Amino acid sequence: MSRVHVSDLTKSFGGRDVLAGVNFDVEPGEFVSVIGPSGSGKSTIFNMLAGLDTPDSGVVEAPESAYMPQNDLLFPWRTVLDNTTLGLEVRGMPKKKAREMALALFPTFGLDGYEKARPSEMSGGMRQRAAMLRTVVQGHDLLLLDEPFGALDSLSRTGMQRWLQDMWLEYGWTALMITHDIREAVYLSDRVIVLSDKPARVRRQVSVPLPRPRDPLIVTTPEFAAVEAELMDVLINIAH
Repeated sequence: MSRVHVSDLTKSFGGRDVLAGVNFDVEPGEFVSVIGPSGSGKSTIFNMLAGLDTPDSGVVEAPESAYMPQNDLLFPWRTVLDNTTLGLEVRGMPKKKAREMALALFPTFGLDGYEKARPSEMSGGMRQRAAMLRTVVQGHDLLLLDEPFGALDSLSRTGMQRWLQDMWLEYGWTALMITHDIREAVYLSDRVIVLSDKPARVRRQVSVPLPRPRDPLIVTTPEFAAVEAELMDVLINIAH
């Protein structure tokens, strides 16, 4: 597994600077969240890591990645199984083999019995699990998660956060996640990167020294609150 290395990254659109020298690294197997003001260039960085865009200057080094956006983007006319095999089929894998690979993960992802269901027959959390399966079945070293649970209600979101932590611990993925939820960032991450307002730079990197696995009730502890307060203070100062 390769590390992620971003150095002096700059980008502008239409003459407006979006990134003004972004620097950070992510070690193999690490879970890192990126937070910052809306429009600060978080998704722009992810697009470069995924190879969907190029910087104006600077260095982006990352292993081949699987990108999961906020919306599940499941095709309503395809079954759940056929949705989860889509990435493999696009890469040229025979449909039969793609189905075998995806089916092997259905029990692990809590989707057993939903192979022939349509996305409209599933809850938001189940749809996100299907989208995650579609992402990870491709076997890439790096997961890029752009607000993966932003569309879910609070209870479903909490359940999915715990589920994602369990999956990450089991599979040892390297994960980078964009979120606007500070509590979510602290709960899931080894480290949180805070971007300034645009043109964005890394304002601070905060380690999360909490033991794993993390029970959802860890959010009530003083240790959790201290990390959350530090991040909130950074964001408040950016806004002013």
